[in-house]
Amino acid sequence: MGEMIKERLREELKASGLTTVEIAKRVGVSPEMITQYMTTKKLPKLDTFARLCKELELSADYILGLKNF
Repeated sequence: MGEMIKERLREELKASGLTTVEIAKRVGVSPEMITQYMTTKKLPKLDTFARLCKELELSADYILGLKNF
């Protein structure tokens, strides 16, 4: 399940059209952390995940695999 979350998160971050620096500023983490979310096994903390979903208008249900759209 972790791989699916990571893949969906990676896809949505890339689809946002924002740079890692822009995403990081919006969410309040370093650009390196955004890169780690996309390229390593590291997943965001719950509060960071919530901010990512809110700032980038992502569906948490989709990212978590609760919905397929």
